[in-house]
Amino acid sequence: MAVTTGLERLIRDKKCQDLIQGNIGILCHSASVTSQFGFIVDELISLFGTRVKKLFGPQHGLVTDVQDNMVETDHTVHPYYKLPVYSLYSETRGPTSEMLSDLDTLIVDLQDVGTRVYTYISTLTLMMQKAQEFSLKIVVLDRPNPVGGEMIEGALSQEEWVSFVSQIPGIPMRHSMTMGEVAQWVKKYMAPKVELSVIEMKGWQRSMFFQETGLPWVCPSPNLPTAEGAQVFPGSVLFEGTNISEARGTTRSLEQIGHPAINPYLFTEHFKSVLKKAGLQGQVIRAVYFYPMFQKHAQQSCGGVFIHPVELSHFRSWALGQLLLRELYAELGENFAWNDQAYEYETKHLAIDYINSGPKLRQWVESQGSVEDLFHIEQEKMKEFKQKREEILIYSHQPA
Repeated sequence: MAVTTGLERLIRDKKCQDLIQGNIGILCHSASVTSQFGFIVDELISLFGTRVKKLFGPQHGLVTDVQDNMVETDHTVHPYYKLPVYSLYSETRGPTSEMLSDLDTLIVDLQDVGTRVYTYISTLTLMMQKAQEFSLKIVVLDRPNPVGGEMIEGALSQEEWVSFVSQIPGIPMRHSMTMGEVAQWVKKYMAPKVELSVIEMKGWQRSMFFQETGLPWVCPSPNLPTAEGAQVFPGSVLFEGTNISEARGTTRSLEQIGHPAINPYLFTEHFKSVLKKAGLQGQVIRAVYFYPMFQKHAQQSCGGVFIHPVELSHFRSWALGQLLLRELYAELGENFAWNDQAYEYETKHLAIDYINSGPKLRQWVESQGSVEDLFHIEQEKMKEFKQKREEILIYSHQPA
């Protein structure tokens, strides 16, 4: 039986519809669909008619057509409904007062991927913080976390490293919260005055991965064409901070990692032994060549690894990504470089440090630190996060 999303509950349930008062804005994207692929804008205009006044799109746009970081989407008018469409990845990442004026309810329906640096939770946070200035109710239509709701991975984000890829301090890279639970966190710790309702899912369990939900996978951003890519993403996103390709410009981006100077067969055998020694399991690592048509190493053959998550309840993508980065740093030598260009509008520090919310993990890579040191960094203040997280969870843990 398929999971029922917040969107489908809103469409079907009069009690949920009663939460939606007055003039309506909708923050959504192409993955905001029903189990039968009905798009939220069509569905809610059919339901609420002319009460729907404004549309908002996150990074990659309302129609999820913009490929890369720091490629902005313009404000526009919907070509069919003639409603204003405001981009929250434009000259501003948060909504302005003008954008929110005349609205009573803002509906948020975004398919997240459960990774701190994926910017939809940043957009949600900025929207909720701004909504405190208005009599504007936020209603989040909840969706599954594709990487599940149990496994937690990664060092916690630091207050002094807040950026658009780390908008919420004190959460790990793989936080195992749904969008609705993130909204609960933001209300409790960052936007206490906002009026918030979450229309929760029915049938979702914390142990579920996306493949178990019975829901269709629609790209939440152009470079995540598969649910498996979302599951690899907490580790593969690290390579945005380097000159190593995460295979953007191929049909399976963020599932394979490589560089023109890598012999994939020799490196893959070595990396398999590293993972075995570290006790990481749940994946198959396959030697590959890939040929990016754009972005890093465009139209060059890159050797590297394809990461196949095969036992999702054991697959630790963040730890694998950090170990892969450490090994490629050593393997490439002078061919390796950290990305020193502007990253999500931040220019003061290296991109990798914004991704990791501080320099500790970069320094661990550069010093060729041990697995034990990596896990020590990961566990710093983790107990505090888990305690705070328990207070806001919507979906209970299932008995063993």
